Amino acid sequence: MTQTYPAEPTVALIEGDGIGPEISAATRRVIAAAGGKLAWEPVLAGMTAAEKLGDPLPAATLDAIKKHQLALKGPLGTPIGGGFRSVNVTLRQTFDLFANVRPTQTIPGVPTRFSGVDIVMVRENTEDLYAGVEHYVDPRRTAAESICIITRFGSERVIVYAFEYARSHGRKKITLVHKANILKMTNGLFLDVGREVAARYPDIAFDDMIVDATAMKLVVQPERFDMIVTMNLFGDILSDLTAGLIGGLGVAPAANIGDGGCAIFEAVHGTAPDIAGKGIANPTGLMLSAVMLLEHVGQREAAARMKAGIHAALASPETRTGDLGGKTNTAGYADAIIRAMGA
Repeated sequence: MTQTYPAEPTVALIEGDGIGPEISAATRRVIAAAGGKLAWEPVLAGMTAAEKLGDPLPAATLDAIKKHQLALKGPLGTPIGGGFRSVNVTLRQTFDLFANVRPTQTIPGVPTRFSGVDIVMVRENTEDLYAGVEHYVDPRRTAAESICIITRFGSERVIVYAFEYARSHGRKKITLVHKANILKMTNGLFLDVGREVAARYPDIAFDDMIVDATAMKLVVQPERFDMIVTMNLFGDILSDLTAGLIGGLGVAPAANIGDGGCAIFEAVHGTAPDIAGKGIANPTGLMLSAVMLLEHVGQREAAARMKAGIHAALASPETRTGDLGGKTNTAGYADAIIRAMGA
């Protein structure tokens, strides 16, 4: 579905927890300097919302996203084991954001063991083990069970999305990743649907690969991959792996796209509470997600300008943040991007 946006769309801004407010502020500065025309409605979610409002995902936040159909989200904390359920997962299911899109591309100057990586991961975002259907099987909680849900509808729409993305972005090949040799019904259904959809797109090369072989080949020969489409759990794991090929989660963008026109763009790294408030956080992941946001709303010139400025700043250790072997802080990095854009 193609969504039409106004010249200056309003975006629900979830700054996030930990380093979220710092990287969000830097990102907004760079968007404005790039010529991006966005209005902002700040809202709360995650640990910050739970502490301030007693709810990790307040109704006001959901209402803002529903109203504007756009959100930019910093990292959110989630309790491990107990506590509230992942806000990220809840948002994806609430707004039916079925496609998680994670492009990973080598950035000159960013320290990494690999070169020439250019992979787009498309992950089904609402089903599989992340559907949240789990329970203890006995009163003493000595065993628990999770149910993997894969539907033909969910499989087809995300695989079609991947092929349409390939066509519109000049991609040549899609690899469907699965474990259908063992999980013959759930993963077998996803694979069967993939083969059916691929037959409708003879201009796009298609193959499939078992997930464990994919993990191995990604770190041996990443250049063999162009696009990957897969299910929720495998996509979550492999998208972090591909981020590692280009320097880590700190430089990896992501988008969550829905059927109804709603889209949330997010930082995929953690909240880094150990450095929160110190002004040294790396905002690249959120900034590149904002580039995807600008492209999504049709502001392609601003997006291209911003991406070029980010790459220019990352090319030198003088203007990279410390986590990437650089010598500057969050504000200095944003300043360098803005200078590189000539703004």
